[in-house]
Amino acid sequence: MPEPPTASTSAGLVVPSWLPSEAPIQPAATILTDVVDTKLDVRFDYKKQYLLGTAILTLRSHFYPQGEVVLDAKGFDVQKVELVGEKKNKSLTYNYNRRKLVIALDHPYPRNTPYQVRIVYVAKPNELPQGGSAAITNDKGLYFINPLGLEKNKPRQIWTQGETESSSCWFPTIDKPNQRMTQEISMTVEKQFKTLSNGLLTASHANPDGTRTDTWKLSTPHAPYLATMVVGDFAVVSDSWHGKPVDYYVEPKYAGTARAVFGHTPEMLDFFSKKLGVEYPWEKYAQVAVRDYVSGAMENTTASTFGSFVQASRRELLDANFQTSEFVIAHELFHQWFGDYVTCESWANLPLNESFADYSEYLWAEHKYGADEAGLVQEIKINNYLEEAQSKREPLIRYRYANREDMLDRHSYDKGGRVLHMLRKYVGDEAFFASLNRYLTQNKLSAVEISKLRTAFEETTGEDLMWFFNQWFLKRGHPELRITHSYANGQVALRVQQTQDTLFQPVYRLPVTVAVWTGSNQPTEHHITVTKADQTFQLPAGQKPVFVKFDSESQLLAQFDEERTTDELVFQFYHAQSYQQKSEVLELLQNKTDQMAVSSLLRNALNDKFWNVRRLALDHLRRYRGPEPAGMRKDIQRLAADPVSRVRAQAITTLATFPDGNYGAIYEKAVGDSSALVAAAALVVLAKSPEPTTQQQVAAIENTTSSPLLVAIASYYALNGGLDQYPWFLRRLPDVAEADLYAYFQSFGTFMAHIPPVERDKGLKILEDYARNSPRYEIRLGAYKSLALLLPSMPSLKATLQNIREKETDDRLKAFYNLM
Repeated sequence: MPEPPTASTSAGLVVPSWLPSEAPIQPAATILTDVVDTKLDVRFDYKKQYLLGTAILTLRSHFYPQGEVVLDAKGFDVQKVELVGEKKNKSLTYNYNRRKLVIALDHPYPRNTPYQVRIVYVAKPNELPQGGSAAITNDKGLYFINPLGLEKNKPRQIWTQGETESSSCWFPTIDKPNQRMTQEISMTVEKQFKTLSNGLLTASHANPDGTRTDTWKLSTPHAPYLATMVVGDFAVVSDSWHGKPVDYYVEPKYAGTARAVFGHTPEMLDFFSKKLGVEYPWEKYAQVAVRDYVSGAMENTTASTFGSFVQASRRELLDANFQTSEFVIAHELFHQWFGDYVTCESWANLPLNESFADYSEYLWAEHKYGADEAGLVQEIKINNYLEEAQSKREPLIRYRYANREDMLDRHSYDKGGRVLHMLRKYVGDEAFFASLNRYLTQNKLSAVEISKLRTAFEETTGEDLMWFFNQWFLKRGHPELRITHSYANGQVALRVQQTQDTLFQPVYRLPVTVAVWTGSNQPTEHHITVTKADQTFQLPAGQKPVFVKFDSESQLLAQFDEERTTDELVFQFYHAQSYQQKSEVLELLQNKTDQMAVSSLLRNALNDKFWNVRRLALDHLRRYRGPEPAGMRKDIQRLAADPVSRVRAQAITTLATFPDGNYGAIYEKAVGDSSALVAAAALVVLAKSPEPTTQQQVAAIENTTSSPLLVAIASYYALNGGLDQYPWFLRRLPDVAEADLYAYFQSFGTFMAHIPPVERDKGLKILEDYARNSPRYEIRLGAYKSLALLLPSMPSLKATLQNIREKETDDRLKAFYNLM
């Protein structure tokens, strides 16, 4: 686990490094006018990357009569603004500063009189100032991918990304989460392309100029940030659920595997609908994978968008598991209830969307794959949050933030999901899901704040839960617990100390279960509630316990310093009630493998039924020097043939840490493994110490379509290749997945450092282009670092690197460059 945040001293006061600065208060938007309905008619200029649009907005004064309406409209050329009349339209005067469109109406309209405004405009997303965040790397709303078809191996696509307030980059609206509108979007596109939007396709007709116009209509209102358009050459694989269309849009080459990737969707719809007692509330559900996506995925109402990472070849599916893409498929689907059906009324309340979607990953893993897989989800999520908490601790619901996209963090997601898990454990499953049903039913098709969730739970359970919501949703931080115990006079004295800095964080009320083992049979469980900073509980025990486990259900979001001997940890492993308890033991004992009991435990872990326990044991056996080394290495070699590819890959990586081993035959065999992950692990090892046949093996697979394998081949050629491999690096670059480009560039830079400078020109131009222009900051960083590797042999690059640094606008990259 990460260490607690470090402290810095200022003027004699010890201040935690994570203590936030006082950002301005960000309240919910003031809404004087509501957008009731939006009708869009759009076509696209691929060369200029413009959208030519006509919008008819149906508006209504919220309460007070309004004589003007203020719309969000970013970077448009506004050509006409009219009031729609029964017989003819009336021109309206307006002011526009390229961010806000202020329209003067012909007279004030009371709230019971809707009216329509027609706006003709051109959206120019590429002319907007570049922005974005760690979660959503660009905020221009509308994206043309390979618009002129000049990029090899990349399809032509158009797609949108509205969260947080970027829908107003492609249509005029009131771009706030506490708005709700029905919509109709007509897209005129080239006839070979398919389209996708919210709701149902209600019309499609060919035009005389060879284009086609598709009209999509969403008849149930949703928030503007959830509006979507997608255009491209997709294969559509169709499923259904309860008579509703369930479609998967993928690039044509992935049509044969789309169902393998998305095929659990109907079962997820069934599971979530039954658990919540609210049937999936929309008229269809589609999922589409697009190129160069600026986020992981997005829950657009009835039509979730995913990055291309979810698409997989048959070989890549061999390495797929819940953590590959299935978790995000569940996440976006659950948003259709939490986020789309009931929406946070302000970005300050974003955890009402994201914590539920995050927790759905646990719920689905638990239902489909069992307690161990769910426990792995819990472990990953807690570690994600605790890592962020070293430098940032904020309330989950926070009205102070510098930028609304600051809310898209590990607090809103990972911490929020764990808080819901604790709430579920506290009230019990029946009350938990009954409360969610009440929350969804009472607040359907509306925007809410955190009090609505609390009252739903209180009305269901009859219990005052202000204490829970106050400490977990409205206060920052988490418990840091020191746990010790002793035994005397037939009682276990269990001492619980809350060591967090309570000047800035609460003293927590923690209902928790403690298991006391007095033998090797079932433990006695005690349900206690910690309420003080330092508290001792007396637990009856007929004899001195063999083991005492605080939080035996592994449900608390906390940092633990729990006093246990090696013998107690060994006992914990063999009697663990959850995956997390086994994982914790492996972590805590990894430096004690010289002890026979620990060595035996690890050999036992290599046979565990859950794949990640086996993988973790292998990871902790790197450079093993404990008892019975020959037997241990034999067990590790055996797992190089494990049924699970991630275990096989880890076995190869672990074997490579033994310098005196002769495992070349295992590595050579692994290069031909059906799993690209295993083959890649073997190549990384062989790159440092090739076998006589390695060069031939690499040449035989260098045309692979697997991105991880391409990265491994690149690492091999970086150390063992020559000028003959230079064209390979250039040719395969377009086939490397965006997530793998950083590593690929490091190998490319290392490789170019070993070829004559006179041969490097084309590679240098490519790297410079990526360093300056890639939409993803981590790719720009990777390209920059690759160029920096060449600086010792090419001093002239210093000026280029300096210019790249000076023109960079991303604060994260500026910080990296200052450290380099």
